Amino acid sequence: MITRSNLAEQLREYQTRSKHDWASISFFSTTASTTSRVDVVISVIWELFILAFLVFSAVSLYLRYMRLAFCFICITTLLLVTLKIMKKVKQARKRKRRMLLPLSM
Repeated sequence: MITRSNLAEQLREYQTRSKHDWASISFFSTTASTTSRVDVVISVIWELFILAFLVFSAVSLYLRYMRLAFCFICITTLLLVTLKIMKKVKQARKRKRRMLLPLSM
């Protein structure tokens, strides 16, 4: 049941979320949607891990450790897939939250 206090709370949350409009510095971000600072920091940390594993795999290929390089490439691919899945889940949650607000707002 929709009550006045629920609507006021949802509107307050919506306004605080929309107040933090600033560009994401994420390299893998495909949309320029609004994100919080925590989301950007987490995605930058993920990207640094991915970059580190790519560098480790290149170094291990240079030193001719093929199995180690293959393991690093697999871990990097797994991280990329996980990052994309997390992004889709967050977008779905955000879409669901928006649908809770009445259309008049």
